[in-house]
Order: sequence, then structure tokens, then C-alpha cells
Amino acid sequence: MLRWYIALELARLRQEAGLTLKQVADRLGCSVSHVGHLEAGRNLPGRAELEVLLDFYKLGERIPSFVELLGSARRGKDWWLPFKDATAPWFDLLLGLESAAAQIESYDGQVVRGLFQTEAYTNAVIRAGRPELSDSEVAQRIELRQARQNVLNRQPEPPTVWSILDESVLYGSAAEPAVMRQQLDHLVKLSELPNVTILVLPLGARPHAGSHGTFTIFSFPHLVGAPAVAYTDGMLQGSYYEDPSAVLRYRNALTRLNNGADSPEDSLARIRRR
Repeated sequence: MLRWYIALELARLRQEAGLTLKQVADRLGCSVSHVGHLEAGRNLPGRAELEVLLDFYKLGERIPSFVELLGSARRGKDWWLPFKDATAPWFDLLLGLESAAAQIESYDGQVVRGLFQTEAYTNAVIRAGRPELSDSEVAQRIELRQARQNVLNRQPEPPTVWSILDESVLYGSAAEPAVMRQQLDHLVKLSELPNVTILVLPLGARPHAGSHGTFTIFSFPHLVGAPAVAYTDGMLQGSYYEDPSAVLRYRNALTRLNNGADSPEDSLARIRRR
């Protein structure tokens, strides 16, 4: 996550300084591709490189904080490494965003999101979508999904989670009735957390702004200059959107969905009735 932030911030600061990749490469005495790799997060800059870059951008006062970030990025170990066999390379970024975000906002139109799933519900969803997986592969994916939920109680500052569920999710057919009942009870319990808000979008609200599918917006106001990121699921891989205009479209869609959803109290009542 810190690698991603450092890369984005270096690219943003260069652009704000009005410099090209070629100009920066000439100043560092390296290739343009090397600068590109730094700004894509493929490589971390060395301390000397970082100091030269920030001086070149006339931001020498940020050197101490950037050096500290760089050290943390080099020392850091992603918690999900033990589950590397259960994740594709493109999914690592999602896990990093999820772990570091101060705010997680989402719309789910098919199934309960991974952060809210019980083990039994996860098992049903995975087996319905990937019947070719072995029992051990399914078990590892379940364990990963459960581990992701630790972020809801992250200390000292857990993320603010704002989740909109399509009412159809409450009638999920992939799970047996007893499993679905357990999952619904779990949603009720999660809604009691002070940092979690769950809204239900009634079936009568269709057509609505979520017709294109599930999406999530991750925000990082605690990281200076870090952009919000929108994420969408896909059958083969997920997609990430950092461009402000793209994120704004998802945020506007979320606002419209929020306006059509039940209040938190009515949503809780709807979940309990189901």
C-alpha cells in the first residue's frame, strides 16, 4: 500500500512541478523507463534518489516524512502473503487498499460483500462460482476472506464502512436457508459496530444507478495527496480507477443509490424481517 502511495505521490508532484519524465530522468542520470517504474510502483526509489527528486520539485521540506514512508515501505510485510496461492497478483492491490483505507463505501447487487461474509456463506458463494476448486483451495480462500474482516476492528482507527446492499442480496439462493439466516444475523450484528453502516436498497427502487454492478470506493484522507480509488469486480479480474473524473462518477452513483435506500433503522428492520 505504501509503495502504491509513494508512486502516485511522486507522479503527482512531478506533474505539479510541470516537469516531464525526460527532464526528471536527466536530473537523476537514469533512463525514462526507470522514472516510469518509480511512478508506477514497480520499484521504490533509493533514499538519495528521493532526496534529489523532492529538491528538484522544490519540496525539500517533505524529505523527512518521505524518507520515513520509504523506510516503512521497505520494512513492511503484506499480511496476506501466507495466502498468496489463493490470490491473483491483481488482487494484492485491493487487499492493500482495503487494509489502509480510512473510508470504504460500496454497493453490492449480487452477494454480501467479502468483509461481511460468514464462513458458511463464503463457502457457498465460492463453490457456486468456482466448482472446479478443490476443498483445500476453497478452505484457503475462506480463511483469507475471514482474515480480511479484521480491518473492521483495526486499531487505533478502524475504517468508516458505508455499505449499500440490493434487497435481492438478502434472498441469496447460493446458500441454504440456514446458512442465509446465519448470514443475515451476522449483518445485524455488524450494523451495531459504530464504524459500520448497512443500508438496503429496496427492490422497488429499480431501475437505479447500480445497474452496472458492484463497486467500492476507497478513500485515504489521512495520506496527503492520495487519491480515492474506485474498484469493480470482474469474472477474470477486477478493475481500479484512480482518475478523479472516474471516481466522481462512482461517487455520484453511490449518492443516488444512497438516496433510494432505506434508512439505517429501516434497513436493519428489513434484514431482521427477512
